[in-house]
Amino acid sequence: MSPTPQPPSAPANRVLVVDDDLELCELISLRLEARGMQVSSVSTGQEALAMVESGKVDAMVLDLRLGDVDGLEVLAQARERIPELPVVILTAHGTIETAVEAMRRGAYGFLTKPFQDHELVQKLVHALERTTLQREVDDLRRIVAGVPRERLIGRSPAITQVRANIARVAPSDATVMVLGESGTGKELAARLLHGLSRRAHGPFVAVNCGALPPDLLESELFGHVKGAFTGATQSREGLFGAARGGTLFLDEVGEAPPSVQVKLLRVLQERRYTRVGSSTEEEADVRVVAATNRDLREEVEVRRFREDLYYRLCVVPITMPPLRERAEDIPLLAQLFLERAAAHNGMRMPHLTPEALQILRDYTWPGNVRELLNVMEAAVLLAASEELRAEHLTHLVQTSPRSASPALEEAAPGAAPPLSTPESDASLPTLREARDAFERDYLIETLRRSGGNVSAAARLAGRNRTDFYELLRRHGLSAADFKDPGQGR
Repeated sequence: MSPTPQPPSAPANRVLVVDDDLELCELISLRLEARGMQVSSVSTGQEALAMVESGKVDAMVLDLRLGDVDGLEVLAQARERIPELPVVILTAHGTIETAVEAMRRGAYGFLTKPFQDHELVQKLVHALERTTLQREVDDLRRIVAGVPRERLIGRSPAITQVRANIARVAPSDATVMVLGESGTGKELAARLLHGLSRRAHGPFVAVNCGALPPDLLESELFGHVKGAFTGATQSREGLFGAARGGTLFLDEVGEAPPSVQVKLLRVLQERRYTRVGSSTEEEADVRVVAATNRDLREEVEVRRFREDLYYRLCVVPITMPPLRERAEDIPLLAQLFLERAAAHNGMRMPHLTPEALQILRDYTWPGNVRELLNVMEAAVLLAASEELRAEHLTHLVQTSPRSASPALEEAAPGAAPPLSTPESDASLPTLREARDAFERDYLIETLRRSGGNVSAAARLAGRNRTDFYELLRRHGLSAADFKDPGQGR
């Protein structure tokens, strides 16, 4: 089996220094390069704009007094080309009013000469961080607005490696196996693989192999001809046909029964398949991406999964990291999910307090990114104020030895009392029980509002139909109990 591609090291931030004082340019370059930045320097405005035009600039340090053109003009034209480009202005004491005008026109900040090295470095670091965060927020706004743009959000080394691996593998037609715990974003990774591939113009078709009975799964994947079995009143092409020219995503492929595994092996080997009840072969012009949260090596050892199929699917394995291994991404993800939940529910986005954020950081997130998404949506609905405080989260996350946080004990006045005291153990529910009760009430409300229409209720809950049915089963609920008696007349 080919080894998993290793990601390239993170590229250094590219800073352009624009000043006609060549000695100062050299001094700034040495200081910034010592901090790991990649620095270029030019002495004229025209050279600066040419560099910006090339797209090789992440931030600019700009002197307002240049020999060939006014610095304000350089600023205006640079930001016209790259609106989010952070620019730090250098100015002498006599031109502070001009520097203030530059900030009104979009400059990030200014420094008066002479300045300390750490002041410039600090401003650049903050400017670059703000620009990166703003891009992430803009991506979420595009998603909220319905503009598709697949992204794996985060800046941790773990998710950065995943993005690098996907970028390297995507242009090929190699079969990819996405591994990882439930809720880590395996389907999102599959969609990103498709979006970066040469098949991006074609369809992306997904199927959960564990959500369908064996007979139905085979027909769903490969199609059938009329009369192939009882109820087959007309021919159907199946998902391999529907995904022609694009990507077929086999989610939870470890749940596929042996009969389907045999046919999957054949289609991966020969790129051909037959519909159920037919003897005519059809070409499988698809790129297959599979996913599972099972240990397929163990499944092979106990003979629940074919070894030959395992190696056909795992040409390139990509492992999605659990959220506990990318804890530095939690604040950014929480903010993005809050914004999405608030927009989806037509509510104002609450502000996360430091205590609430600490609870999110300390929690172990067994449900991973999906659990964080659901907790943030529930928190938006529960928080009646403009602040999302610690007490709003205590009933939404489980506690464990690794997730216990001092923030729970130091919550703002009015917070819920500790949930484990000698007097209250017998009367108060556990956090898991409280959370399950809230989830059940939330499901009932979505079914009530939708009149028992599962598709509409699933949309209200922000989940797909398969996950929504699983939640109903877990809580012993039936959509039929909420249907309008007048429906179907």
